Amino acid sequence: MGAMPRTDAASRVIAATPDRVYAAFVDPEALAVWLPPEGMSGRFERFDARPGGSYRLTLTYADASRAPGKATADSDVVEARFVDIVPGVRVVQAVDFVSDDPAYAGTMIMTWEVAADVEGTKVEIRADDVPDGISAADHAVGLASSLANLAAYVTREAPAPE
Repeated sequence: MGAMPRTDAASRVIAATPDRVYAAFVDPEALAVWLPPEGMSGRFERFDARPGGSYRLTLTYADASRAPGKATADSDVVEARFVDIVPGVRVVQAVDFVSDDPAYAGTMIMTWEVAADVEGTKVEIRADDVPDGISAADHAVGLASSLANLAAYVTREAPAPE
């Protein structure tokens, strides 16, 4: 019925330590700041970062006229489970969009990885089994925006060098 399973990916080198970047993956207050792409805000209804744990995140569009929400007119709701967590290295989540539209059905696997790099930390995001309703172009923009937000968050909050 649908297209072949699709994988989208993005990466960025961030001038911060791997531990600092990883910490922003598993802190709901940090995630609510940096994860929503430009033009959206996020709010966690629950968050339990451990293998088998889960979260529910509501993403709200600042201007719903440009991008209607998947769950309501101005929001997306994400139900996610933590599939694998390797502290300081990787977080794997099984993500489902709450939507009546079958184009957003199915579970997307999101893998966030950090690795030491000469310039700080290389962050790689891989999204496997992306729902057909999410265009590759929009997803690329969203992933890049989240990475830019992450970079700004972890470098802004970093203590001043001595």
